[in-house]
Amino acid sequence: MKKNFKYIGYAFLLALSLGSCKKSIDEKFNNPDKTATVTIPYMFTGMLNNTRVRAEYWQYRTFVLTATSYFSQTSYLPNTNTVYQPNDGYMGNRWEDFYHPNGSANGVLALYKTMEVTYNQMSAADKANNDVIMNAARVTLYDQASQMVDCWGDIPFSEAGSLETSATVKNPKFDDQIALYKSFIAGLDAASTYFKTATLSDQATKAFTNQDILLGGSVNKWRRYANSIRLRLLMRMSFYDEAGSKAEVAKMLADPTSYPLIDGDNSPSYNPAVTDVLLTPLTTYTGSLQSALTEGNSNGAPDYMLNTVMLPANDPRIPVIFDKGVDMTDPNNPKPNKDYRAQVVTMPSEEGSRTFTQYSVVNPTTFLNNNKLPGIVITAPEVNFLKAEAFERWGGGDPKAAYETAVSQSVYFYFYLNSLGTGVKPVLSTADIQAFLFNSTTTVQGGPTVLYAGSQTEKLAKIWIQKWVHFGFMQGTQAWSEYRRTKYPKLTFPSTGKLTNYTTPPTRLVYPSIETGFNSHYNDVKAKDTRTTKIFWDVK
Repeated sequence: MKKNFKYIGYAFLLALSLGSCKKSIDEKFNNPDKTATVTIPYMFTGMLNNTRVRAEYWQYRTFVLTATSYFSQTSYLPNTNTVYQPNDGYMGNRWEDFYHPNGSANGVLALYKTMEVTYNQMSAADKANNDVIMNAARVTLYDQASQMVDCWGDIPFSEAGSLETSATVKNPKFDDQIALYKSFIAGLDAASTYFKTATLSDQATKAFTNQDILLGGSVNKWRRYANSIRLRLLMRMSFYDEAGSKAEVAKMLADPTSYPLIDGDNSPSYNPAVTDVLLTPLTTYTGSLQSALTEGNSNGAPDYMLNTVMLPANDPRIPVIFDKGVDMTDPNNPKPNKDYRAQVVTMPSEEGSRTFTQYSVVNPTTFLNNNKLPGIVITAPEVNFLKAEAFERWGGGDPKAAYETAVSQSVYFYFYLNSLGTGVKPVLSTADIQAFLFNSTTTVQGGPTVLYAGSQTEKLAKIWIQKWVHFGFMQGTQAWSEYRRTKYPKLTFPSTGKLTNYTTPPTRLVYPSIETGFNSHYNDVKAKDTRTTKIFWDVK
C-alpha cells in the first residue's frame, strides 16, 4: 500500500512508532502490566488515539472542512472554482491514517492486526483476559472501516496488514463494499453478544478501565455502541436491501433489552456527558479547531442550514451554534452585525470574500475557544433519528415520539458543547424547545419546518433534515453519507465558473495516488474509480 522502501526496516518503524507514542499516552494512561512490552491494552489505546477517531486540527482542516462538509453543506461553502476538487494529498493522508500513517504502525487497521497476532500467540488464560479489549477493538475497527467504505466504496481490508500478520509485503486486494458492510454488521452483532454476557477478571477489568479512553471500561456502553453503529449501517443500506435491513432493525428495536442503544434512555432532556460516545483528546489542542475553522473562512455559517432551516423555525440551537459576527469591512470601525444570517451559497467568490464579515459565523464559545470539545463518535440524537425513520417507514413504534426526542436531544447536545467552552453561554428554556417542536406556521421544502405532520414523504424529510442539522460540520462525513443516501435537504450547489469535470460535488472520493500508484490490485477497481460512481447504498 506504500512504496516498497517504506516497508524496509518496518519492524524498526513499528517499535519506534509505538515506543514514541507510548511516552505521550502513558502520561495519562498507564500500561497496566508495567513493562516495556507493547501490550494489547496499550495498542487499543493507540487505536482510539488515532487522529481520525478523536478531534484534531488535521482531520477538520484537510478532510472534513475541505471535502465532506463542503459536499453536504454543513459548513460554509466558498464559491470557488476548485471547491468540488478534493486535494489528493489530503485525501491520501486520510487514507493512510486508517492503514499506516506516515509509514508507521499507528493506523487503526495496523494496530488491530498487530493485536490479533499478539492475541493468537497467547495462552488460553491470557486470551480470556484480553477478550474484552479485542471485542472493543473490533467495534472501533468496523466503525472506522465502514466510514472508509462510505467515502471510497471497495477498500483493501481482508488482505491489508500483511506485514503485521505474516511479516511479508503483499499488495492487498480491494474487497467488495457490500460484502464488507455485511461483515461489519455481523461482526458488530457478535461483539454485542459477547458484551451481553462478559464476565471480567480483576486483571481484565483493570486493564480495560485504564486503557479505554473512550468509554472508561464500561462493558454496557460498548454493547450499546456496537448496537448503535450496527443500526446506523443497517439503515444506511436500507434502500439497497430494504427487506434485509427491515428484518434486522425490527428485531433490534422490538427488543431493547437484548439490543440496548445509545439513545439517552429516550429522554428528551438527556445528559450527553453520560450517554454519548465522545472522545476527549489526550493532549490539549487549544486553538487547533479555531485555526482549522478560520483558515479559508471556514467558520462562516452555511446558507441553507441557517437561512432556510433554522431561522424560520426560531431554532433554539442558533445562539450556541452560530454568532452574529462582527463586520470588519472597515477595520478601524468594526460593527457587530444586527441579525443572524448566512451568506448565500451562490454569491460570486470575489463578492463573498469582500463581504464575508457581514454575515454570521460559528459560535466561538462552542467551537473556536473550546479546548474541551470532544471528538463525536455517535450520539443519542442520531440514534433516535434512525429509530424515527425506521418506525415511519416500517412501523413497530412511535415515529413522532422518537423524532421529537431526537430533536430535543440535539438541542441539549449543542448546549452541552457550549457549556464546555469559555465565553458567553445562552440559557436554555424548555418552553423554547416546545415552541420549536410544535411551530406550524413556518415552512421549508413543502411543510412545517419542524412540526411532525404531513405526508410520509414530508415526515421523512423532516427526520433527515433535522439529522443533517444535528450532524453539522463536526460530523460532516456522516452528514455527507446521509445526504447522498436520502437526497435531503434539497441543496443548491453553484456550478458556474467551476473547473471542467468538477462542476458538482462527487458521489464518492476517488482513490488517492498513494494507493493507486503502488497497489497492483488497483487495476481490479480502476474502471469504477470515478467521482460519479455511487457507493452501493446510494440508490435513491
